[in-house]
Amino acid sequence: MMYYDGELTTPYKSRATFFPQGLRLDSVTRKDSGEYSCEVTGKDSSGKPQYFQDKTQLVVLVPPSVPIAQVPTSVSTGSTATLYCIEKDASPPPVFTWYKNGVPMPENPKDSPTFQNSSYTIDKTTGQLRISPVMQTDIGQYSCQAENSQGKQTSAPVQMEIKNVNVGGIVAAVIVSLLILGLIAFAVWFAYHRGYIGKKDGKKVIYSQPSETRSDKNFQQTSSFLV
Repeated sequence: MMYYDGELTTPYKSRATFFPQGLRLDSVTRKDSGEYSCEVTGKDSSGKPQYFQDKTQLVVLVPPSVPIAQVPTSVSTGSTATLYCIEKDASPPPVFTWYKNGVPMPENPKDSPTFQNSSYTIDKTTGQLRISPVMQTDIGQYSCQAENSQGKQTSAPVQMEIKNVNVGGIVAAVIVSLLILGLIAFAVWFAYHRGYIGKKDGKKVIYSQPSETRSDKNFQQTSSFLV
């Protein structure tokens, strides 16, 4: 609320002037953009309360500040790279244009011989550039421009390098991993069939008849004499 009970509220006392027909703001900024309403209350001739309200939209025009191009410095071929153009001061909001090596990038890469071998999309309202898949031809310096009715500004260029994926190294790592797994499997199989693992002790226990005692022999000899 700017004006209440016959006086300006604290945030506006130093830079606003109220008069019967309106309100004047000095030193306006982007934050002053918005919808303003005016309310009038009173009574008619019969003493019945009356209430009226009207609204108006205020747009404070601010040119863009210098945008910041957020660009990954190193990307692998075949991956996806997302580039951002950051600008937060312009009013109305700006539209964005991307440049590669100083050449403007069209929204559709097929529209320009320079970019027809590239695969990307550009959102001009958010400033996002998405390259997918990344190719060696995408290497270069990228910059972006923010523009509205009050002016335009361009970011500093940022170099993006493209590195090839080491396919040979990946294949070699996979082959080595498979060989190691094969050797482990063979070692387990060999140990099992040799009886080192997975089998119970196969030793046999042989039970013998107890030998005759001396008393048993004496008994047999005595018996023979009796006969």
